[in-house]
Amino acid sequence: MSRDKPEELRRFREKYGLRFTFLSDPEHSTHQAYGAWGDRPGRGLGVIRSTVLIDADGKVERTWYGVKADGHADEVLAALR
Repeated sequence: MSRDKPEELRRFREKYGLRFTFLSDPEHSTHQAYGAWGDRPGRGLGVIRSTVLIDADGKVERTWYGVKADGHADEVLAALR
């Protein structure tokens, strides 16, 4: 989920050869619903980098907020096991 517009996300996806779909939320309503929009200490209001793990039935299984890219994928993969 990104605040970027769909066209920007399409260009990003093509540039890096990514094969998954990005979702656009320029009004940040979905970000707010999942707790991923708010005050960021020292940086003001904006997107709080987050991961939400949703099961096949649409239930939120786990959330991570304020994540850093390095090492986070391993943490998510561990939760999936």
